[in-house]
Amino acid sequence: MGAPDARFRRGAPAIVSDANPPIRDAATIILLRRDASGASVLMGMRGAGAVFMPSKYVFPGGAVDAADAAVPLAAPLAEPHRSRLLQQPRPGSAPDAHAIAAAALRELAEETGQLIGRPGASDMTGFAEAGLVPDASALTYLFRAITPPGRPRRFDAHFFLADAAALATDPDDFSRACDELSHLHWVPLSQARALDLPFITEVVLAELSDLIAGLAPGAPLPVPDTVPFFDNRTPAPRFAQIA
Repeated sequence: MGAPDARFRRGAPAIVSDANPPIRDAATIILLRRDASGASVLMGMRGAGAVFMPSKYVFPGGAVDAADAAVPLAAPLAEPHRSRLLQQPRPGSAPDAHAIAAAALRELAEETGQLIGRPGASDMTGFAEAGLVPDASALTYLFRAITPPGRPRRFDAHFFLADAAALATDPDDFSRACDELSHLHWVPLSQARALDLPFITEVVLAELSDLIAGLAPGAPLPVPDTVPFFDNRTPAPRFAQIA
């Protein structure tokens, strides 16, 4: 992997504000598509009126809902990803790997119409209509970051990587997507960092580029040696590696 701590230090300082909203768990999926022309990632643009990260290009994702804990999964998050996700919990919180993985799959379905699942019965929107059950075993835990103080919303964001080959849907069909993200499209990985991105998204893209450097199009995605963790629970940020 690269040097995420150096990238972290180059980021903009936290915005000072009297408001300090609670930190919520959130989940994001980075869909990676690989072919002979290279690698690309699925991204969309948040609305200009959005409270959090307006007009920025992002990966599909969002906050974990209470109902996500009860969503049946065809298969759980695999090891070592589940154990890594449960490391270094926030004081007073108990991370739920099942709920976080389910939220990632739900947000992907809602914001892009893309589904990762296996045949079966599910109540989750998108999956129910397709006769699929969400499948978390296709997710690789790649990155974690807590939003700095002073932001209008704060998240303990868990970033997962998934191969587009795991999709049960047409990767170019976004007709079932909600309107939360506009300009949904596959962005060549080599060009993604030229978009108007949140700082943390730039860092995640750099980590992804390092991880798949030299990887053949059909090769399985590697398991990262560690998961970078930008811990911004306090005004003094901390960088860690989750092994």
